[in-house]
Amino acid sequence: MLKTFDLVLIGVMTATAAVTYTIKHRAELKLEEVHRLEAEIKLEKDTIDLLKADWALQSQPNRLERLVKAYNEELKLQPTESTALVHAKELPMLKSEVPVPDVTEAKAGAKGATVAGAKGAPDTKGAQATAKAQPIPMPAPRGEAEDADQIETGSVEE
Repeated sequence: MLKTFDLVLIGVMTATAAVTYTIKHRAELKLEEVHRLEAEIKLEKDTIDLLKADWALQSQPNRLERLVKAYNEELKLQPTESTALVHAKELPMLKSEVPVPDVTEAKAGAKGATVAGAKGAPDTKGAQATAKAQPIPMPAPRGEAEDADQIETGSVEE
């Protein structure tokens, strides 16, 4: 009746059909996931557009002027003077540029200040150690700026 070769071919054909079905099923699942992600992206883009439109409405100069007039007594807003504007070079150092204080000096200064505070006498050594460990960043004077029109953005390009 059936030869062994026929049984082997039937087994190979069944295995191939099973593999083909699993690949097709996985592809359909991936396609559904792609459609879901595309729908989420469209929703996020629509939300961004809606928020941009809302921001445009909220930041209209006429509306802001009415709000300033309505709440002027509570807020006591003042116009910004031109001398209040600074250049980027005049700003203090970034937190990443501030040197890390020595932990042992800071602890010794804190202990000395606590003990001296309890006795009522000021501790100048603890204050000096703390002042040395944490330098106060000072802005550069305007006159010393090389080119006042250029603004440093802090980029890492050289």
